[in-house]
Amino acid sequence: MAAPVLKDHPIPWTSTIPANRDKPATLFVRERNGTKPNKPREPVLMLHGRSVPALAGFDLQYGKYSWADFLADAGYDVFVMDLQGSGRSTRPEMEDPRNVNPAQRPLLADHPGGVSGPVQYPFQLDNSQSNWDEVHKVVTYIKNLTGASKVDLIGWSAAAQQLGPYAIQHKENVKSLLLLAPIFPPNGRQSKPGTRWDAPVPLPQSEPASVFGFPMTLTSKAGFATAWDRDVKCHKQREEGMVEVVWKAIMENDTTGATWGPDVAGKPSGVMRVKNQYWWGWNSTTVPLDGILGSDVPVLIIYGDLDTTVNTPANLGLLHFSVPALYDAIPGAHKLMFRVACACHQIPWERQAMAVHRMSRQWLKDGTVEGLAKGSYFLDEDGVLTPMD
Repeated sequence: MAAPVLKDHPIPWTSTIPANRDKPATLFVRERNGTKPNKPREPVLMLHGRSVPALAGFDLQYGKYSWADFLADAGYDVFVMDLQGSGRSTRPEMEDPRNVNPAQRPLLADHPGGVSGPVQYPFQLDNSQSNWDEVHKVVTYIKNLTGASKVDLIGWSAAAQQLGPYAIQHKENVKSLLLLAPIFPPNGRQSKPGTRWDAPVPLPQSEPASVFGFPMTLTSKAGFATAWDRDVKCHKQREEGMVEVVWKAIMENDTTGATWGPDVAGKPSGVMRVKNQYWWGWNSTTVPLDGILGSDVPVLIIYGDLDTTVNTPANLGLLHFSVPALYDAIPGAHKLMFRVACACHQIPWERQAMAVHRMSRQWLKDGTVEGLAKGSYFLDEDGVLTPMD
């Protein structure tokens, strides 16, 4: 079998983020084209969540963890993209260490020359509309490149915030939607009254300053490991040494962040720079709009049963997340949901990643998983499915 063809696409873009509005930017997209001879190209677009760069999440070159490789080997033309502010795409206002959350400056205590003075861009960075704009740019680019009429979309975590509303707004471009560990706030911010998708407030936001008065936050290696360790509760849930493997991949996709952070053995330990966003338009009101999700756009949802990130207490307001609430809000009948045993929010790097890979291949091929086109199910550690409806 011929190896998938790898090509990186630096896509020119005129930014719609307030920090660099109307200025040239670049959207990074990696293609792994596994299209077989004399077969039509079937494009799949994979989008990262809030923090982890796309290649570290979807194209981890370690063992069999590259989801992009797996789908390319199955004959798909796979595209992995970074939004602005993440990975290898343009990162406006994120090169200056003074622009981190002031509460996190202790992480930069060892920064050469120190970090002093006020935040230089005292606002949050990107937003829902700029994200939807960038997804649309890349989807259009992929359609023109491949000649396909529609693209299958795969998103992990907070990518649901971008891909869900995009599919509703542009059903003509979307063949199907697969959401892994989706972030869904049933009571999430509404659009401007009287509109469907307009921002509810003037952008960029700066108040309260403790939340929106800076364009980026930081995640240290220790913080990353602690968050993952918190949900590792199952025997052999992940391979030994995976924290090191994944952190190295994250640093390879954040070469500036790799030079920041506390010194360890005379070298910076690195930090993951995370854009500070303002999102709206993904909630229990928007999901049913026009009856598109689950009909015009079939939806597959997969999440781990140990994932404490995607299911949170109902009293948390905007931070109340619920995967079952998303499934229930989808109006069409062509919707599937799987709760996977022995897996958490970092499932792309855990042993159950292989189960996700297999389910995604079936979904892209037939719009079904194990012959199922609708319903919610629990997948146990032995691969046995039990209905949850």
